[in-house]
Amino acid sequence: MPATYTVRRAGPADLAALVALEQASFSYDRMSPRQYRRHLASPGAAVLLAEDAGALLGSALLFFRRGSALARLYSLATAAAARGRGIGKALLQAAEAEARRRGAARLRLEVRRDNAAAVQLYEKHGYRRIAELAAYYDDGADAWRYEKSLIASPPP
Repeated sequence: MPATYTVRRAGPADLAALVALEQASFSYDRMSPRQYRRHLASPGAAVLLAEDAGALLGSALLFFRRGSALARLYSLATAAAARGRGIGKALLQAAEAEARRRGAARLRLEVRRDNAAAVQLYEKHGYRRIAELAAYYDDGADAWRYEKSLIASPPP
């Protein structure tokens, strides 16, 4: 099935849809409308979204620290009805491109150990597990920390 969606930078008009996706996607550590509003306006954050005919299919939130070569993928969510369409992959690739554009050499993220689909996505796209984080989430779930170099390796 060909991709019929676009990935773009989110803006203030996307706030309600982003918050609705957040509520539907996560049962823990949810971001509030106030937090999203702040991230949408912050030069240290990038909110990306995938949409099809105005419908929000997924989102990704990245954080950047001035002077750091490390970017952080804080959140990646795909709407339940859009799963299996490559939305997660497209958002991950867009997040990596945005991090590179801002000069990051590495992208880091945390993921619940029990989120098999996300773990598979990250590992398939070159992320390596660098740490285990016990009771990382509000509900006590463990996490794994992953990282990927964004600098292309020279050919052998």
